[in-house]
Amino acid sequence: MDHSSDPHDLPNLDPALFDRPTGARFHGAGSSTHPPRFLLLYGSLRERSFSKLLTLEAARLLQAMGAETRVFDPTGLPLPDGAPDTHPKVAELREAAAWSEGMVWTSPERHGAMTGILKAQIDWIPLSVGAVRPTQGKTLAVMEVSGGSQSFNAVNQMRVLGRWMRMITIPNQSSVAKAFMEFDEAGRMKPSAYYERVVDVMEELVKFTLLTRDVATYLVDRYSERRESAAELSKRVNQRAI
Repeated sequence: MDHSSDPHDLPNLDPALFDRPTGARFHGAGSSTHPPRFLLLYGSLRERSFSKLLTLEAARLLQAMGAETRVFDPTGLPLPDGAPDTHPKVAELREAAAWSEGMVWTSPERHGAMTGILKAQIDWIPLSVGAVRPTQGKTLAVMEVSGGSQSFNAVNQMRVLGRWMRMITIPNQSSVAKAFMEFDEAGRMKPSAYYERVVDVMEELVKFTLLTRDVATYLVDRYSERRESAAELSKRVNQRAI
């Protein structure tokens, strides 16, 4: 008998922890009625920062779509490990990350990469704080601005980081070339195909957030972690029994 085709021949699995996903598991998970909440990060400290201007434009669009937003100002944020995590700016960032249900990361492309300023913000957000994971299962949109021709180096890097932070990074993204030409003197984005793409990205972000926020815990629930948790529980129980 060819056991390789037998769906029940899985000796390496713990059947008590194995889950067979079904659509029914998504029903009854709750239906939040509060506005979706987004934290927006940008990656430049310049007085006229185009990543900040693009971030503020995104925040306006999100608010127009019924969302609540917080834009984090990275001014004064210490380098990772350069201060205790009780530093006021670090505490502010972490509190906003915990509050949010989705995020927008916007970076200039500098030397072919995202900036250290944006990376420092992400590095200060831990993968876990006790039993709470500030980013896991939350949605993410990524955008970048360039001084020259259109590029995707920064957004591609941020996608890697989003996966590492276990976030649901939406398919759409924005890359604004020659950003110095795309904003007026008041700092507002001019009408263009770039602007319309930003609208598209924010619209998609809101949709994905509304779709996933009530089932995020189930979406990121993993067999390996259930197994690890069960093993740790057994170890604690056995230690108490000694």
